[in-house]
Amino acid sequence: MLGHRKLEVADYLQILKRRKWLILIPLVIFPIAAVVWSTFLPPRYTSQTLVLIDRQKVPDEYVKAIVSSDLDSRVASMKEQMLSRSRLQPIIEKFNLYANQHMSMDDRIEATRKSIEIKSIPSITGAGGLPGFFILFTSSDPHTAQLVCGEVTSLFLNENARAREASAEGTSDFIKGQLDDAKRSLDDQDAKLAAFQREHFGKLPGDESANMNMLTSLNTQLEAANQALARMEQDRTYMQTMLSQISSGSLSTGSGSTATISSVPNAQRAAKETELQTLQNEETDVAAHYTADYPDLIALRKRIAALRQQVASMPATVPAGSTSAGGASINPLAVQQLRAQLKAADLAIAAKTHEQAELQESVRTYQDRIQSSPQVEAEFKQLTRDYDTAKTFYDALLTKRNDSKMAADLELRQEGEQFRVMDKANLPEDPTFPKRSVFAGGGFAAGLAVGLLITAFLEYRNTALRTEQDIWTFTKLPTLGIITLKDPVGDAVDARNEKREKKKRNDRSLADAQA
Repeated sequence: MLGHRKLEVADYLQILKRRKWLILIPLVIFPIAAVVWSTFLPPRYTSQTLVLIDRQKVPDEYVKAIVSSDLDSRVASMKEQMLSRSRLQPIIEKFNLYANQHMSMDDRIEATRKSIEIKSIPSITGAGGLPGFFILFTSSDPHTAQLVCGEVTSLFLNENARAREASAEGTSDFIKGQLDDAKRSLDDQDAKLAAFQREHFGKLPGDESANMNMLTSLNTQLEAANQALARMEQDRTYMQTMLSQISSGSLSTGSGSTATISSVPNAQRAAKETELQTLQNEETDVAAHYTADYPDLIALRKRIAALRQQVASMPATVPAGSTSAGGASINPLAVQQLRAQLKAADLAIAAKTHEQAELQESVRTYQDRIQSSPQVEAEFKQLTRDYDTAKTFYDALLTKRNDSKMAADLELRQEGEQFRVMDKANLPEDPTFPKRSVFAGGGFAAGLAVGLLITAFLEYRNTALRTEQDIWTFTKLPTLGIITLKDPVGDAVDARNEKREKKKRNDRSLADAQA
């Protein structure tokens, strides 16, 4: 009835009761067959080793690790390298793997790859343990499995050490190349900055205050020089007038008449006046650079005041014996001295004019510096910004190079992160394949599945009507009566059983009577 109507628990129990042998026979035969079949399969042994990761001994805040990738990606990368033909073929030839199976080298390499298994340990760092992984190798011979597993483990350890060393050297070489480029760039920027500073000396940022102070001082000196030059020219004009009047023999008066020359500066007075003029020029220069309370300036002004008093107290008489055109006496020595003073005045005026020109040139120079300071400052900022950028990049690379050098030294001293073999490759005692219990369980499951499938198929194909519910499902008519099925074979069995029970009762009654 399976599939023709909805079954209930009682229906399933009836089916199991009817088909129990059909289910039990496969349930017994299949496990036995599976176990017998497993005895004919060649055994395979698996050897394994545990590799743990020792963290680097120096804290990361002092020396950063060269390799920062996670363990899974590193192990996967090394696994791909280990499973390459160049790594597996020497192992196959060394241990003569799969030689008796008449396989080509490509097939032997493929079989070896399938026999190697890498299992990463789940994240145990949170529990205080060390990350690591298992290396397993499966072979038909336990000793071969152990030897090959140890060989593969050695390859992993050597590859890790080589990869870390290559990473350290590669990082150091790369940073060194970048550092050389950065140094050349920094040197170029430094040369440009130095050339700019030489070219615009006095116009650089920070020189504005000094330039303004110097310009103020130069303007003061220039004004003093102009005043001194005006006085010197006035004195020269006066001396030229006196010389011309002496030569003509008379001095002009204010009313237009002529007067006899009564006096001229003598040699001592001329010397004092020349000294006074020199001190006045020196006073002008010192006053332009220092304040009024400067000791040297105070002393210089005292000397000038004393010299002025000496010049004022000297008489301006002409010695006797000289003659003039009007009958007055004229001293030829006084005329010669006056001409010498005039020549000295010309020389002093020339020197002061030269000094005035130099001061004017200096004033123009400092004015040009002040006017060009904004443009020079903009260019200087651009060069300084480029220089600072290059220097910052160079300093950063220099720090990274030092870090990489320390990390490389750490790797060379074997104090960085290392692979450590916790458990060496073991010698397997029992085969990992085939497992008798696994085959028996598989046979049991297969027998149960086959028995149930056959039962379900037979019940689905069986259209016999056994209950009132079956009749109602097919005919939709109520059941009027039920006729019990008479089973002759069952009756005969029941009769034999009844005779057997009756005989047993008679035997017990006879035994009781005899007792």
